[in-house]
Amino acid sequence: QVQLVDSGGGLVQAGGSLRLSCVFSGRPFSTYTMGWFRQAPGKEREFVAAVSWSGGGTNYADSVKGRFTISRDNAKNTVYLQMNSLKPEDTAVYYCASRYSRAIIATMSPTTVDYWGQGTQVTVSS
Repeated sequence: QVQLVDSGGGLVQAGGSLRLSCVFSGRPFSTYTMGWFRQAPGKEREFVAAVSWSGGGTNYADSVKGRFTISRDNAKNTVYLQMNSLKPEDTAVYYCASRYSRAIIATMSPTTVDYWGQGTQVTVSS
């Protein structure tokens, strides 16, 4: 049974940084594309970033390009999201996600996710 446990959220001032982590278990980690989504109150869940099984391919939402960096450590079964220059509009619950795929290009959408983490709250104050 696949399990994703995400952590690292918190309260930070605008311009600050946070690093989210997600530990994957239950299947071979390197057969999954990994990603992060977020959901703000009253809004739909939206794609943030994804990384291919090897770590060689990444994909970002336009709203976070240049500020967020996704990476993975296949030896630790862990995916990370480094978030810099945070803005109040980044406030949301962030969810780790996996998709069974060994494609070179990292693509994910809410309908193609196989498993979700439980979510971690990120709050950015102005």
